[in-house]
Amino acid sequence: MLADALAGKSQVDAGWWEELDAPSTDIVHDASGRVLGVISYAVRSSDGTGLLLWLHCREDQAIASALITHVVRELGDRMILAFEFASALTLGLEGLPVGHRPETRQALELAGFSGRNLWRYMHSPLPIAGLPHTASYTVSECEEPPGKQLEIRGDNGELMAEATIGRPVAGIGVLWWISVTPAHRGRGLGPALMGSCLDLLAGLGASEVILFVDDDAPADDVERSRAAANLMYDRAGLVEVDRLWSFSRRP
Repeated sequence: MLADALAGKSQVDAGWWEELDAPSTDIVHDASGRVLGVISYAVRSSDGTGLLLWLHCREDQAIASALITHVVRELGDRMILAFEFASALTLGLEGLPVGHRPETRQALELAGFSGRNLWRYMHSPLPIAGLPHTASYTVSECEEPPGKQLEIRGDNGELMAEATIGRPVAGIGVLWWISVTPAHRGRGLGPALMGSCLDLLAGLGASEVILFVDDDAPADDVERSRAAANLMYDRAGLVEVDRLWSFSRRP
């Protein structure tokens, strides 16, 4: 993963990475040579946008500020995006976990970056007792992401609800996606399908589940609202771990 990140490539969002010029990866170290922080950045040649790709600094704000100031100076007078898409070092989701990375967030904001709340990151041990289930679903293999696709269809073959789960790795399963078509919402299909997904993950060897909710829809955007999904996950007992943010800085 580190080799891919240093090379400026990732199996996730690969097309976006291919649009970038070769990245620079710079470090700050103490007098003994011990690395204190590292930052990677590149330019997207198609529109001249600068990208701060990833940054680690042991959550020392002075180190984070030094690295960010360095990158802003190196990239020059242009739009700069930070944590805008997933790197090889992440699980596949873009964004900085601001709860766990408060010093990095503050260093970005002090440098003139504005944040945008993108994702809600949640977790629970498995199994979860007391959830509803459905027996009327089909399962098929999927490769992107690697895992299984679950579907609930009506008697006429109409798709009513679907979900995607990732193959467990080191006991961790991912609920990547769950959706109920608008015409079939409000009938309990979402919670029932989620219960079946989590049972299937446990059967595949997962002892815990994580999931991400793209939670950046405006309050008045009914179609993209994740209010119902958030309520469903909260009622199931999943716990919010953090929020994932991206950042931008105008010239």
